[in-house]
Amino acid sequence: MCISLSVGDKGKNRRNDVLTIQILLNLNLHRLIPFSPSPQDGKINDQTTAMIQEFQIRIMNMAKPDRKVDPKGKTLAALREGIPDAFSQEKLQGIMINATEATVKRYFSPLQVKMPANEINTPMRTAHFLAQLAHESGEFRFSEEIASGAAYEGRKDLGNTQKGDGKRFKGRGLIQLTGRANYKAYGDATGKDFTTDDTAKLIATDAELAVDVSCWFWKTHKLNSLADADNVTAVTKRINGGFNGLEDRKAKLIRAKFFLKVK
Repeated sequence: MCISLSVGDKGKNRRNDVLTIQILLNLNLHRLIPFSPSPQDGKINDQTTAMIQEFQIRIMNMAKPDRKVDPKGKTLAALREGIPDAFSQEKLQGIMINATEATVKRYFSPLQVKMPANEINTPMRTAHFLAQLAHESGEFRFSEEIASGAAYEGRKDLGNTQKGDGKRFKGRGLIQLTGRANYKAYGDATGKDFTTDDTAKLIATDAELAVDVSCWFWKTHKLNSLADADNVTAVTKRINGGFNGLEDRKAKLIRAKFFLKVK
Protein backbone atom coordinates (compact mmCIF):
# COMPACT_ATOMS: atom_id res chain seq x y z
CA MET A 1 0.00 0.00 0.00
CA CYS A 2 1.20 3.52 -0.70
CA ILE A 3 0.65 4.81 2.85
CA SER A 4 1.55 2.94 6.02
CA LEU A 5 -0.51 4.87 8.57
CA SER A 6 -3.55 7.17 8.62
CA VAL A 7 -3.47 10.73 7.33
CA GLY A 8 -5.74 13.64 8.28
CA ASP A 9 -7.83 14.52 11.31
CA LYS A 10 -6.47 12.55 14.31
CA GLY A 11 -4.27 10.57 11.93
CA LYS A 12 -0.69 9.47 12.55
CA ASN A 13 0.44 11.84 9.78
CA ARG A 14 3.88 10.52 8.98
CA ARG A 15 5.70 12.72 6.50
CA ASN A 16 5.75 10.41 3.47
CA ASP A 17 2.16 9.36 4.08
CA VAL A 18 0.99 12.98 4.24
CA LEU A 19 3.00 13.84 1.14
CA THR A 20 1.46 10.89 -0.70
CA ILE A 21 -2.07 12.08 0.13
CA GLN A 22 -1.20 15.65 -0.86
CA ILE A 23 -0.02 14.35 -4.23
CA LEU A 24 -3.17 12.26 -4.65
CA LEU A 25 -5.38 15.22 -3.79
CA ASN A 26 -3.58 17.31 -6.38
CA LEU A 27 -4.01 14.54 -8.95
CA ASN A 28 -7.73 14.76 -8.18
CA LEU A 29 -7.78 18.56 -8.21
CA HIS A 30 -9.94 18.63 -11.34
CA ARG A 31 -12.69 17.09 -9.20
CA LEU A 32 -12.24 19.61 -6.38
CA ILE A 33 -12.60 22.96 -8.16
CA PRO A 34 -12.18 25.70 -6.91
CA PHE A 35 -9.54 24.40 -4.44
CA SER A 36 -5.95 25.46 -5.04
CA PRO A 37 -3.28 22.74 -5.09
CA SER A 38 -2.35 21.36 -1.71
CA PRO A 39 1.19 22.19 -0.56
CA GLN A 40 3.38 19.12 -1.15
CA ASP A 41 5.53 19.36 1.94
CA GLY A 42 4.54 16.28 3.95
CA LYS A 43 3.09 18.43 6.75
CA ILE A 44 -0.56 18.09 7.69
CA ASN A 45 -2.34 21.44 7.47
CA ASP A 46 -5.85 22.89 7.38
CA GLN A 47 -5.98 22.93 3.57
CA THR A 48 -5.01 19.27 3.20
CA THR A 49 -7.58 18.22 5.81
CA ALA A 50 -10.24 20.43 4.22
CA MET A 51 -9.54 18.87 0.82
CA ILE A 52 -9.89 15.37 2.28
CA GLN A 53 -13.24 16.40 3.77
CA GLU A 54 -14.45 17.98 0.53
CA PHE A 55 -13.39 14.91 -1.45
CA GLN A 56 -15.34 12.67 0.92
CA ILE A 57 -18.44 14.87 0.68
CA ARG A 58 -18.38 15.69 -3.02
CA ILE A 59 -16.90 12.56 -4.61
CA MET A 60 -17.76 9.85 -2.08
CA ASN A 61 -21.12 11.28 -0.92
CA MET A 62 -20.25 10.69 2.71
CA ALA A 63 -22.86 12.18 5.03
CA LYS A 64 -20.37 12.26 7.92
CA PRO A 65 -16.84 12.70 6.52
CA ASP A 66 -14.12 11.68 8.95
CA ARG A 67 -11.47 13.91 7.28
CA LYS A 68 -9.02 11.01 7.34
CA VAL A 69 -7.42 8.59 4.86
CA ASP A 70 -6.61 5.08 6.07
CA PRO A 71 -4.15 2.67 4.37
CA LYS A 72 -6.86 0.18 3.37
CA GLY A 73 -9.79 2.58 3.45
CA LYS A 74 -12.37 3.62 0.88
CA THR A 75 -11.04 7.18 0.63
CA LEU A 76 -7.62 6.01 -0.52
CA ALA A 77 -9.24 3.73 -3.09
CA ALA A 78 -11.39 6.59 -4.37
CA LEU A 79 -8.39 8.91 -4.62
CA ARG A 80 -6.58 6.27 -6.65
CA GLU A 81 -9.58 5.80 -8.92
CA GLY A 82 -9.53 9.51 -9.77
CA ILE A 83 -5.89 9.57 -10.92
CA PRO A 84 -5.78 10.63 -14.60
CA ASP A 85 -4.42 8.02 -17.00
CA ALA A 86 -1.65 10.13 -18.55
CA PHE A 87 1.90 9.87 -17.21
CA SER A 88 2.67 13.07 -15.33
CA GLN A 89 5.24 14.74 -13.12
CA GLU A 90 2.83 14.39 -10.19
CA LYS A 91 2.66 10.62 -10.71
CA LEU A 92 6.43 10.39 -10.91
CA GLN A 93 6.72 12.34 -7.67
CA GLY A 94 4.28 9.93 -6.06
CA ILE A 95 6.35 6.95 -7.15
CA MET A 96 9.66 8.56 -6.19
CA ILE A 97 8.29 9.78 -2.87
CA ASN A 98 11.73 10.51 -1.39
CA ALA A 99 13.00 12.43 -4.43
CA THR A 100 13.13 16.20 -4.40
CA GLU A 101 10.80 18.15 -6.64
CA ALA A 102 13.84 19.44 -8.54
CA THR A 103 15.17 15.98 -9.40
CA VAL A 104 11.73 14.71 -10.40
CA LYS A 105 11.39 17.70 -12.71
CA ARG A 106 14.88 17.05 -14.10
CA TYR A 107 14.15 13.48 -15.11
CA PHE A 108 10.46 13.68 -16.00
CA SER A 109 10.78 15.03 -19.55
CA PRO A 110 13.49 12.54 -20.63
CA LEU A 111 11.44 9.69 -19.17
CA GLN A 112 8.31 10.89 -20.94
CA VAL A 113 10.13 10.70 -24.27
CA LYS A 114 12.53 7.79 -23.83
CA MET A 115 10.24 5.22 -22.23
CA PRO A 116 7.77 4.92 -25.14
CA ALA A 117 10.66 5.12 -27.61
CA ASN A 118 11.97 1.91 -26.02
CA GLU A 119 8.57 0.18 -25.87
CA ILE A 120 8.15 0.84 -22.15
CA ASN A 121 4.66 1.79 -23.14
CA THR A 122 2.16 0.03 -20.89
CA PRO A 123 1.34 0.75 -17.23
CA MET A 124 2.79 -2.64 -16.20
CA ARG A 125 6.07 -2.09 -18.08
CA THR A 126 6.33 1.46 -16.79
CA ALA A 127 5.69 0.34 -13.22
CA HIS A 128 8.44 -2.29 -13.33
CA PHE A 129 10.89 0.06 -15.04
CA LEU A 130 10.33 2.93 -12.61
CA ALA A 131 10.44 0.63 -9.60
CA GLN A 132 13.85 -0.67 -10.67
CA LEU A 133 15.06 2.87 -11.37
CA ALA A 134 13.84 3.93 -7.93
CA HIS A 135 15.93 1.22 -6.29
CA GLU A 136 19.01 1.49 -8.50
CA SER A 137 19.25 5.29 -8.28
CA GLY A 138 18.05 5.73 -4.70
CA GLU A 139 14.99 7.54 -6.08
CA PHE A 140 17.07 9.80 -8.32
CA ARG A 141 19.69 10.59 -5.69
CA PHE A 142 22.48 8.84 -7.57
CA SER A 143 23.33 8.68 -11.26
CA GLU A 144 26.90 7.52 -10.59
CA GLU A 145 28.28 4.69 -8.50
CA ILE A 146 29.50 5.92 -5.12
CA ALA A 147 32.53 3.61 -5.09
CA SER A 148 35.61 4.67 -7.06
CA GLY A 149 35.36 1.85 -9.59
CA ALA A 150 38.84 0.59 -8.74
CA ALA A 151 37.34 -2.83 -8.03
CA TYR A 152 36.60 -3.16 -11.76
CA GLU A 153 40.23 -2.65 -12.78
CA GLY A 154 41.41 -5.45 -15.07
CA ARG A 155 37.95 -6.98 -15.42
CA LYS A 156 38.21 -8.42 -18.93
CA ASP A 157 34.58 -9.57 -18.77
CA LEU A 158 33.67 -5.85 -18.68
CA GLY A 159 36.15 -4.98 -21.41
CA ASN A 160 38.43 -3.17 -18.96
CA THR A 161 41.71 -3.95 -20.70
CA GLN A 162 43.49 -0.61 -20.36
CA LYS A 163 45.02 0.94 -17.26
CA GLY A 164 42.51 3.08 -15.39
CA ASP A 165 39.44 1.55 -17.06
CA GLY A 166 37.95 0.52 -13.72
CA LYS A 167 37.55 4.08 -12.47
CA ARG A 168 36.96 5.56 -15.94
CA PHE A 169 34.05 3.23 -16.67
CA LYS A 170 32.48 2.89 -13.24
CA GLY A 171 28.69 2.55 -13.00
CA ARG A 172 26.72 5.49 -14.39
CA GLY A 173 23.12 6.15 -15.37
CA LEU A 174 19.92 5.47 -13.44
CA ILE A 175 20.47 1.77 -14.16
CA GLN A 176 24.23 1.78 -13.99
CA LEU A 177 26.27 1.10 -17.10
CA THR A 178 29.62 -0.45 -16.11
CA GLY A 179 32.80 -1.32 -18.02
CA ARG A 180 34.48 -0.17 -21.22
CA ALA A 181 32.71 -2.81 -23.34
CA ASN A 182 29.27 -1.64 -22.22
CA TYR A 183 30.11 2.04 -22.69
CA LYS A 184 31.28 1.21 -26.22
CA ALA A 185 28.18 -0.86 -26.96
CA TYR A 186 25.91 1.98 -25.85
CA GLY A 187 27.97 4.45 -27.89
CA ASP A 188 27.75 2.22 -30.97
CA ALA A 189 23.96 1.99 -30.53
CA THR A 190 23.55 5.76 -30.29
CA GLY A 191 26.28 6.85 -32.70
CA LYS A 192 28.26 8.59 -29.95
CA ASP A 193 31.63 8.16 -28.29
CA PHE A 194 31.68 7.50 -24.54
CA THR A 195 35.18 6.05 -24.31
CA THR A 196 37.37 9.08 -25.14
CA ASP A 197 38.57 11.71 -22.65
CA ASP A 198 35.84 12.48 -20.08
CA THR A 199 32.87 11.56 -22.29
CA ALA A 200 31.99 8.62 -20.02
CA LYS A 201 31.04 11.06 -17.27
CA LEU A 202 28.25 12.51 -19.39
CA ILE A 203 26.14 9.42 -18.74
CA ALA A 204 25.91 10.55 -15.11
CA THR A 205 25.76 14.32 -15.53
CA ASP A 206 23.41 14.60 -18.52
CA ALA A 207 19.85 13.76 -17.40
CA GLU A 208 18.76 12.73 -20.88
CA LEU A 209 21.68 10.31 -21.23
CA ALA A 210 21.18 8.92 -17.72
CA VAL A 211 17.60 8.05 -18.67
CA ASP A 212 18.39 6.94 -22.22
CA VAL A 213 21.11 4.50 -21.21
CA SER A 214 18.72 2.96 -18.68
CA CYS A 215 16.02 2.55 -21.31
CA TRP A 216 18.59 1.13 -23.72
CA PHE A 217 19.73 -1.39 -21.09
CA TRP A 218 16.11 -2.33 -20.39
CA LYS A 219 15.28 -2.94 -24.05
CA THR A 220 18.51 -4.72 -25.02
CA HIS A 221 18.18 -7.06 -22.04
CA LYS A 222 14.59 -7.85 -23.09
CA LEU A 223 13.09 -6.78 -19.80
CA ASN A 224 9.73 -5.76 -21.23
CA SER A 225 8.70 -9.40 -21.61
CA LEU A 226 9.56 -10.10 -17.97
CA ALA A 227 7.64 -7.02 -16.90
CA ASP A 228 4.66 -8.19 -18.97
CA ALA A 229 4.76 -11.40 -16.93
CA ASP A 230 4.91 -9.30 -13.74
CA ASN A 231 8.05 -11.18 -12.71
CA VAL A 232 9.94 -8.78 -10.46
CA THR A 233 12.34 -11.52 -9.33
CA ALA A 234 13.47 -12.28 -12.90
CA VAL A 235 13.72 -8.57 -13.74
CA THR A 236 15.88 -8.01 -10.67
CA LYS A 237 18.21 -10.90 -11.47
CA ARG A 238 18.73 -9.69 -15.03
CA ILE A 239 19.61 -6.20 -13.82
CA ASN A 240 21.54 -7.09 -10.70
CA GLY A 241 22.94 -10.51 -11.50
CA GLY A 242 21.39 -11.64 -8.22
CA PHE A 243 18.66 -10.56 -5.86
CA ASN A 244 20.22 -7.66 -3.95
CA GLY A 245 17.53 -5.31 -2.65
CA LEU A 246 14.69 -7.53 -3.85
CA GLU A 247 12.33 -6.60 -1.02
CA ASP A 248 12.87 -2.89 -1.62
CA ARG A 249 12.31 -3.39 -5.36
CA LYS A 250 9.06 -5.21 -4.59
CA ALA A 251 7.91 -2.40 -2.29
CA LYS A 252 8.71 0.20 -4.93
CA LEU A 253 6.83 -1.84 -7.52
CA ILE A 254 3.74 -1.86 -5.31
CA ARG A 255 3.97 1.92 -5.08
CA ALA A 256 4.50 2.35 -8.83
CA LYS A 257 1.55 0.09 -9.58
CA PHE A 258 -0.63 2.14 -7.24
CA PHE A 259 0.06 5.43 -9.00
CA LEU A 260 -0.07 3.89 -12.48
CA LYS A 261 -3.31 2.07 -11.59
CA VAL A 262 -1.96 -1.37 -12.40
CA LYS A 263 -4.10 -4.11 -10.86
